[in-house]
Amino acid sequence: MTSQAQIGIAGLAVMGENLVLNMADKGISVAVYNRTTEKVDKFLAGRARGKPISGFHTVRDFVEGLATPRRVMMMVKAGEPVDEFIDQLLPHLSPGDIVIDGGNSNYHDTMRRAAALEARGLLFIGTGVSGGEEGALKGPSIMPGGSRDAWPQVEPIFAAIAARAGNNEPCCAWMGPDGAGHFVKMVHNGIEYGDMQLICESYQLMKTLLGSSPDEMQQVFSDWNKGELRSYLIEITADILGYRDIDGAPLIDRILDTAGQKGTGKWTVNAALDHGIPLSLISESVFARCVSAQKETREEASTLLAGPTAAFTGDKESFIASLEQALYCAKIISYTQGYALLREASLTNGWDLDYAAIARIWRGGCIIRSVFLDRIAEAFQTEPSLANLLFAPYFSAKVNIAQADLRLIVAAAAGHGIAVPCLSAALGYFDSLRTARLPANLLQAQRDYFGAHTYERLDRPRGEYFHTDWTGEGGDTTSTPYVK
Repeated sequence: MTSQAQIGIAGLAVMGENLVLNMADKGISVAVYNRTTEKVDKFLAGRARGKPISGFHTVRDFVEGLATPRRVMMMVKAGEPVDEFIDQLLPHLSPGDIVIDGGNSNYHDTMRRAAALEARGLLFIGTGVSGGEEGALKGPSIMPGGSRDAWPQVEPIFAAIAARAGNNEPCCAWMGPDGAGHFVKMVHNGIEYGDMQLICESYQLMKTLLGSSPDEMQQVFSDWNKGELRSYLIEITADILGYRDIDGAPLIDRILDTAGQKGTGKWTVNAALDHGIPLSLISESVFARCVSAQKETREEASTLLAGPTAAFTGDKESFIASLEQALYCAKIISYTQGYALLREASLTNGWDLDYAAIARIWRGGCIIRSVFLDRIAEAFQTEPSLANLLFAPYFSAKVNIAQADLRLIVAAAAGHGIAVPCLSAALGYFDSLRTARLPANLLQAQRDYFGAHTYERLDRPRGEYFHTDWTGEGGDTTSTPYVK
């Protein structure tokens, strides 16, 4: 191929290579570059053979192989590698050229990079790409944000390679300025953490409390995937439970019970703390992975610490029916918290996020894709300024009914000594949210007692702060109040 390519992809790991093939299959010409040049040659001689893909061994030749305005998409490891590659690109770029970060970068870094490149007359896009290896090849969910003027230049390419949902709509939409795209992808990943942990807790309850076999659980998850819980994660859970090792035994029983993480879940929790949003369920899903990683400590603790020993005596079918409703209720609450974080960040940063559009582009390609997202899109389409997802009629009606099953499941887990941190967090949030008067009045009194942090009064306007000399030995000097 000798003509200049429409877009360049730097980084030929799993996601980069499959995105290139996706683009080429849609008739888009692609230039590729990889720091290890042998990867470029191997790719061109293998999967890329006969496709509109050209390869380069130097950054300069790579950039010169692109039509103007140049579109360079980086698929490299988040952090310093992104900054390092941008520095390599800069001497070869011209005003109006577009740099795209398609990795899982921290949105703070994206905001910084967007400002720096725009100051040089360049355009920058930080885009979330979700769907893993299969999604990259067949159609991911794409969440771009950054320099608005860059969007018309890349929209046709992104729309062509994105997954399709609904009425053949591309699962791709502009999120907003600077770090909006990577923030939305970060929250997507946080919700993914929560979804996966909720499924794991349901599995644990069936396995440990009910004594269900992998085959029995596979049937349960297969049945659930025909109803309100139908989703990619429920589907693959059923597949996993049915998979057999080389000797015919269930493979799931031979997998070590420790889980890793790449950081996006932690970033989501940090962002929630920064914005004052109670992201309790997703936070517990991150901590659940941390606990799982302490395998040796848990094994020692299991020999020292006692718990309940009573066996389950109820009706299994009834319990599984309640578990299905509890899982759906907790899922609603998890997304409620995630969307609350999106809303607060949008208001703080002036992003003007379209919450219905976010739900729509998550319906296909990405890991959390599910029929449930149609309901969220409808809720925000009806009321774009919805303050809390549980205020939407469909969701309030659902949780008002399903909360009884959630209570039953959490109580059974506690009574039998089975950890269900995310199901428990869902119930805790629900009960806190529906309580008009929480005990924070006592908390504020405590803080004023020991630190003179002041408090507000029910019988005075909000924003007026008071201090009491609780011991009779203090003075009039006060500290600062807590302000979100």
